[in-house]
Amino acid sequence: MPELFDNHNRRIDYLRVSITDRCNLRCIYCMPGKGAPHFKKHKDILTYEEIELFVSHAIKQGISKVRLTGGEPLVRRDVVDLIKSLSGLPELHDISLTTNGILLADFADVLWEAGLKRINISLDSLNPEKFKCITRIGNLSAVLNGIQKVFEIGFDPVKINAVVLKGINDDLSDFIKLTFNYPVHVRFIEYMPFSKQIGLERFVSCSEMMEKLNKFGKLEETDSPTGSGPARYMKFKGALGTLGFISPMSNHFCPECNRLRLTADGKLKTCLFSNDEIDVIGPMRNNHPEDAVKEVLRQALEKKPKDHSTARKNHFMRTMFQIGG
Repeated sequence: MPELFDNHNRRIDYLRVSITDRCNLRCIYCMPGKGAPHFKKHKDILTYEEIELFVSHAIKQGISKVRLTGGEPLVRRDVVDLIKSLSGLPELHDISLTTNGILLADFADVLWEAGLKRINISLDSLNPEKFKCITRIGNLSAVLNGIQKVFEIGFDPVKINAVVLKGINDDLSDFIKLTFNYPVHVRFIEYMPFSKQIGLERFVSCSEMMEKLNKFGKLEETDSPTGSGPARYMKFKGALGTLGFISPMSNHFCPECNRLRLTADGKLKTCLFSNDEIDVIGPMRNNHPEDAVKEVLRQALEKKPKDHSTARKNHFMRTMFQIGG
């Protein structure tokens, strides 16, 4: 199988695909506080056929892992059909999905039948009041029902992603209890300032998070549930699950970065912290798709920055719901 390497000799084999910028939550670090978000029109986002074409040709070049994101991917109609098509690609070694979990209980069975076996759930608090504060409109019980359902069906691994904000959800004790009750992998993520609504005064470093958690007992290093990725995993003795720490701000993992991001409106991003984007939707609609994919991947490998310092960080033109998680 061919392999993709960027100009810094990093193997690029992971593609995150945002299938929509729309979401059924309005999280404070992602969505604007006032006014309606400016969502893209349907004609301005990639069709499922175009996504499948891009992925299938990217696989021929060396991509082997795909994660579907949003916005919230489960709000886009017929998402299960896309997952079934992608999971049928023989060279695709891994397909996963990130969801906020609101609709997960309703979709879990059909997602499994379509070929999805592992899932990430964005959940920033297990406290109903804090959850409502962060999401503005969310119903925590719906997410918890979804988590229960995926464990019953057999999804593995099941990961929970929590963005930690100082003074809002930095009491992490509820997540500790969760790892003792379920074989779940909770990953605490440092806040990245993509939103003008929240400043860096809310930032909590992973080292600070570990200090908080060490008060509950001794954390021990443990292996990643997937064998790779940016998180450092630890666990409490006797726990069924693990606690992961992702530090894009305080201790970035640029030297091991293996990913590209495809936005819903057809832009290929080489780095989350960069405004540089390569148009995909135009070339794919105007040229032969395979040639278009080869060319945009070539450009991406050439442009992918060495690290955050060369990616014009802290001058973001897009927020997370527009980029894809």
